[in-house]
Amino acid sequence: MAEPQDSRAGLLMAASAFTLWGVYPFYFKALGHVPPLEIVAHRIFWSTLVLAPLIHLRRAWPEVMATLSDRKLRWGLSATTLLIATNWLVYVVAVTSGNVLDASLGYFLCPLVNVALGVAFLKERLSRAQLAAVALAGAAVVLLIVMLGIVPKMALFLAISFGLYGLAKKRLPVDPNTALFLECALLIPVGVGITLWLALAGSLQTLEGEPWTIVLLALSGFVTVGPLLLFGMGAKRLRLSTIGVLQYIAPSMLFLEGVLWFGEPLNLWRLVAFMMIWMALVIYTVDGVFRARKPA
Repeated sequence: MAEPQDSRAGLLMAASAFTLWGVYPFYFKALGHVPPLEIVAHRIFWSTLVLAPLIHLRRAWPEVMATLSDRKLRWGLSATTLLIATNWLVYVVAVTSGNVLDASLGYFLCPLVNVALGVAFLKERLSRAQLAAVALAGAAVVLLIVMLGIVPKMALFLAISFGLYGLAKKRLPVDPNTALFLECALLIPVGVGITLWLALAGSLQTLEGEPWTIVLLALSGFVTVGPLLLFGMGAKRLRLSTIGVLQYIAPSMLFLEGVLWFGEPLNLWRLVAFMMIWMALVIYTVDGVFRARKPA
């Protein structure tokens, strides 16, 4: 089956999704006084409320019930739920604690982590260009560890958790929107537990916060689901090679925001590591575009 030709609508939708993901730091920085766990709890509640009408409009409730009644699918959903919840939490912690550059590094690493996971779990074979790209990215991480004495834990966690999430979703025979709804719905007891714990600790901003804080928290459902829906609609109208190039919009924005807007330090070795990863991504992207255009 041939790939779809790029359309203007698809390009606009996908680019909008990645751009919205790119401005996430401004949203979460505005909620920097709210505990990260409380922000994640709100993302769970409001995303479920936003997705429920979409499930109803699609008449997908039978699929929801069938998925929940299947033991294997429940285990698969449990895995994706854990991965996306922890990814959300670490991302919020990274941004609100002044580590936007770590978030940027993590999402720059994502495509290369996906390649490595494809080899490890799907028995995919790497081309020489892909092997060189993964090796170069690995060398960049080693450079940070050796020269700066730091392990980029947040960046590695974001990249690996999101990569594993994508792998698990790929193996899960459930409609992506239905799966996302169930992931959020299954997390509601966790969100309730977090809310009660914070309330008892006296640090629940939902009760004590300013009206603007409450509004921002209530918007978390649209902030979470909106880009995902745009990406899903755009991806259907674009070639994979085009999506592969567009996916660098968000981490590029995070990098520029971290350095130019939020004033995070960028020393020489960290810059060198970023440059090595950028070079790896150029190799990976060029190889992907070439392969996509190569006749079958």
